[in-house]
Amino acid sequence: MNDTKSFLLSDAIDYCSKQVPFLPRLGFVLGSGLDAFIHKIKIEKSIDFQDIPGFPVPTTENHKGCFLFGHYAEVPVVIMQGRLHYYEGFSPAETILPIRLLKHFGVQHLLLTNASGAIRTDLAPGDFLLITDHLSFLVPSPLRGPNDNNIGKRFPDMGQPYDPALNHLLMQAAQECSIPLQSGTYIQAAGPQFETPAEIQCFQKFGADAVGMSTVNEVIAANHCGIRVACISCIGNMAAGIASTPITLEQVIEASKKMSPKLEKLLFCFIQKYAEWSA
Repeated sequence: MNDTKSFLLSDAIDYCSKQVPFLPRLGFVLGSGLDAFIHKIKIEKSIDFQDIPGFPVPTTENHKGCFLFGHYAEVPVVIMQGRLHYYEGFSPAETILPIRLLKHFGVQHLLLTNASGAIRTDLAPGDFLLITDHLSFLVPSPLRGPNDNNIGKRFPDMGQPYDPALNHLLMQAAQECSIPLQSGTYIQAAGPQFETPAEIQCFQKFGADAVGMSTVNEVIAANHCGIRVACISCIGNMAAGIASTPITLEQVIEASKKMSPKLEKLLFCFIQKYAEWSA
């Protein structure tokens, strides 16, 4: 990290250290249209991004930008409501500041969610995809620049960016809830424009099953600082050239909202299994 980003992180840590009510073990990052989950968590403290000195604040619709601390099934959790995107004009290093704060909060395991477009033709809007690997397209690494050895080593291994044990728990939870959960590879594009048909054809050849504009940098940051991570992608649309109609943000958010009850059920089942597994 360069000096500016280090300063922002140290200021954020100083501020949040006085605010955090307990050390959460499990963290969540909620993507577009996926906020319904928070209403059944006993929220004990909220920290808005805008109240943290010098901290970036999301500009994207439906990304509030706050940390919510609470308990469910006796598991201490923190929920990141909204995220920072590269396409908003933030540097890759800025987009991962919240993940590094989660590490400081005490998070050991992190479950990310996002909304994505289906590239694989056996996927459809309303499906859930467990991400098992990823690609990045024209998005620089958030670790570029001088390394802070206090956060993580210079060259982190990415052989298993998505934790097999967490993935297994999610598969078990999905089976128990009778919610179909497929698996595949996700690609993060730079955005904010949706992809062209030619780009999607290229991504197909790369081996990508779904595409979005977030997540990969967060996963890199989590692996770098020692947080074990998993991710569920909510298919909100068919990608360009596969879709028969133009793609809009409203379409993606509406599809995500329709999926929220099933996702909520899956996440709560996951927390219960996580409580048993991590006890």
